[in-house]
Amino acid sequence: MSLKFKHNDTVASVGDTIRVHQEVIEGSSKRVQVFEGIVIAIKNRGQNKSFTVRKIGANNVGVEKIFPVFLPSIKKIEVKRKGKVRRSKLYFLRDKIGKAATKVKEKKGYEQKAKSK
Repeated sequence: MSLKFKHNDTVASVGDTIRVHQEVIEGSSKRVQVFEGIVIAIKNRGQNKSFTVRKIGANNVGVEKIFPVFLPSIKKIEVKRKGKVRRSKLYFLRDKIGKAATKVKEKKGYEQKAKSK
């Protein structure tokens, strides 16, 4: 059981709301697809380390995606907000519906670093 993982310079942990930028190839063109949701689990198996992200889609349907940490098509991971949790696996969020499925307390004192371009 792991509580956090590192992708490039970004450190994300269970309970965080993140945006995963993944490159998708459609025919001969490439585009970046963004998947935003809460990290509900991290599986720590060395090179095969993976994390599960859950979001609420249209009509309150829950959508989960499992991403390997070292997937070459993942271009960037942004941490939108840090979550304060007491569990390593947040599978209980699957039973929640509506707004309750996305409610995780925010860590106090966390402020997102503004990147200047």
